[in-house]
Amino acid sequence: MLSHSPHWSHLSRFSWGKYSIIAVSSSIYFIGLAILTLSASVPQLQPPTCSGTACPEAGLLQYGVFFIGLYMIALGTRGIKPCVSSFGADQFDDTDPAERAKKGSFFNWFYFCINMGSFISGTIIVWIQDNSGWGIGFAIPTISMVLAIASFFAASDMYRFQKPGGSPLKRVCQVVVAAFPKRHAELPNDMSLLYEVDGQTSAIEGSRKLVHTNELGFLDRAAIVSSTDLKSASTDPWKLCTVTQVEELKILIRMFPIWATTIIFFAVYAQNSSLFVEQGMVLDKRVGSFNIPPASLSTFDVISVIIWVPLYDRILVPMARKFTGREKGFSELQRMGIGLVLSILAMVSAALVELKRLEIARSKGLIHEKADVPMSILWQIPQYFLVGAAEVFTVIGQLELFYDQGPDAMRSFCSAFALLTGSMGSYVSSIILTLVSYITTQGGGPGWIPDNLNEGHLDRFFWLVAGISFVNLMVFIGCASRYRYKKAR
Repeated sequence: MLSHSPHWSHLSRFSWGKYSIIAVSSSIYFIGLAILTLSASVPQLQPPTCSGTACPEAGLLQYGVFFIGLYMIALGTRGIKPCVSSFGADQFDDTDPAERAKKGSFFNWFYFCINMGSFISGTIIVWIQDNSGWGIGFAIPTISMVLAIASFFAASDMYRFQKPGGSPLKRVCQVVVAAFPKRHAELPNDMSLLYEVDGQTSAIEGSRKLVHTNELGFLDRAAIVSSTDLKSASTDPWKLCTVTQVEELKILIRMFPIWATTIIFFAVYAQNSSLFVEQGMVLDKRVGSFNIPPASLSTFDVISVIIWVPLYDRILVPMARKFTGREKGFSELQRMGIGLVLSILAMVSAALVELKRLEIARSKGLIHEKADVPMSILWQIPQYFLVGAAEVFTVIGQLELFYDQGPDAMRSFCSAFALLTGSMGSYVSSIILTLVSYITTQGGGPGWIPDNLNEGHLDRFFWLVAGISFVNLMVFIGCASRYRYKKAR
């Protein structure tokens, strides 16, 4: 389960550290939950009771309190999400092989806990809200947040703290600005002549020195020591940058194609809450005496993650380690590639279910009727399950890649950058859907995705997304095969 939007990651590397961001954001999140609890418990903050089918509109006070709570939760989330994973990973020493191996497991179980929380909130908490009221339903998460904040602060003496390295965006701009005036300068044959501070530590707080690479050599001009630089008593980072600072920007540029290919993955993931639900609406929702809401089937995506994380961490990784010799079993890029394959299979599964559904609709004479087709909604479980499995490989692999390969002083920034692909994927999914609807309705036809899906061809949309995902996989393989991992001193 994911949610994505802009984050506070730039603060975590500027005047604040990740610990401070998490502490403040968690407190804001708690206040938002407390306000929601009050809005659902205090009679004066609740909207008027409905009389039959007539429901009086809520007043300005009720609206105001409710939305203040929601916005504070959203604000707190944006600070927590990019910092918690990187702060947790900071607790492991990269120079210790045993701790480095455990760090790979940390990302697995971190994502497991997120989905376990999602499962509890989507089942137990929803049941409590339906049966005992919204006040109690909101009070339980509020109390849970208090306990979480208390446990976070209680362990403060045990944490390893990484020093904030300043604004990552500022350092990126400094490299570009410093390189531009020297764009015609000759690079030295001996790259050791490029500017770097003496000693073992980098000029950037909280960062190791990075080994020079030959790619993107035009950026190396930012580290050329000119005669003007030699005469200056101190270095101006807007005119002369260290090799490590230049390599930071190179790393971001090398990671960008990998980042871009995961957007299509999240376009597939977006179908969980959109067209998969629409497909379920026209299937037989009865299972025994129960009537299953189509949107609730997304729980199988969460269940899949909960099942796959232990399988991956305890079974697949040890098996793969015997063949690859890697501590983590698979490299981050291999792991992400497997997830992309699984996302294609999820679309294929959805397309096959829709083909069968349309076949039954035709045989029952339901094509022109907006009616459910006598085919169980449980046939959708495989596609949800495959999406969940794909998450375990691609999403966790992406989090780990962007943390490990991101510059030391930009890890929160890179984590937030990775999370941004979720939002981008939702936008891409909407664009594809809009274009398909526009193109396929030209000429007055119902198109692939009409209001009555029995008249449409939702299967073709799923095949299209599967095809786009396959092309995206080929691009990913090409980018991954050329990707150069960072080397720190």
